[in-house]
Amino acid sequence: MAYAKGPPPTPRYLHHTFDAHSGPVHVVRYAKGAAKYILSGGQDRTIRLFNPEQGTEIKTYKGHGYEVLSLTITADNSKFASGGGDRSVFYWDISTGQTIRRLAGHMGRINAVEFNTDASVLASGSYDGKVNLWDLRAQGVRTPIQTLDEAHDSVTSVYVASHMIYTGSVDGHVRTYDMRKGELRADYLGYPVTSVLPTADLQTVLATILDSKVILLDDSAGTALATFTGHRNKEYRSRAAFGHQEASVICGDEDGRIWAWDLLDSKPLGENPPRKVHNKVITWVEQHPVRAGELVSASGDGTVKVWRLQQKQEDV
Repeated sequence: MAYAKGPPPTPRYLHHTFDAHSGPVHVVRYAKGAAKYILSGGQDRTIRLFNPEQGTEIKTYKGHGYEVLSLTITADNSKFASGGGDRSVFYWDISTGQTIRRLAGHMGRINAVEFNTDASVLASGSYDGKVNLWDLRAQGVRTPIQTLDEAHDSVTSVYVASHMIYTGSVDGHVRTYDMRKGELRADYLGYPVTSVLPTADLQTVLATILDSKVILLDDSAGTALATFTGHRNKEYRSRAAFGHQEASVICGDEDGRIWAWDLLDSKPLGENPPRKVHNKVITWVEQHPVRAGELVSASGDGTVKVWRLQQKQEDV
């Protein structure tokens, strides 16, 4: 979407810091819609529920025996799923904190989990190179309804949208599955792909690769429409995302900086380079689903930070 005066500014003022995790935080997700809470998962094997407005921790979910690497939340914000070193998907009730179901079927750690729109199907991507699709409506079923095994290396990222499934893999491919037509498109980017995220119209896909680049791909042709550079990302997963209304691209890097670029001309927004805001690699950034002036970041330094467009009154 084009703006007369460019995209909205990127939130740069620290609103809250959460340091409840002991060890690196691998993932942080906003709840859907108004997003009255965020979930984070870390190396300490816990999942934590925070209120980003008040800066408080609401609940801690324990059950994983290994690090938590991935989280996804249902559209009604009542349940979530997690994956990590356990090689099983955990399906949780948010309010009770209880595990509803555990889904075992991978031979390696689970790097990515994602619901479809109505949370009837859950996709999980693993170090074993497979994406398993789970039917959550079927009680007692412990095997996936389908397995996508085209990747030749670890699957690092999965996104489900309508009848489409997008995956990124260490083998350097972004794969797009049209489940309705039974078609697969594979685009080779030359370096390990650590995150994939399509635009709302499913016409383009944002891919992060371990060559210090974020690439916007035309999903129908597989060609690069734009390349975003300047950040350092050679070794660790650092998930890129779209800013408000998909007018910009945001991504953390291994130097603890949050970068933002204009989607249309690929130029950095704000300071170049941005100031360092985390002490270690930024593993995840995510734009608030509704509010233009807020985003959240997670880092290997053990913190989750909420960013706003304006300073808190007591900081002014």
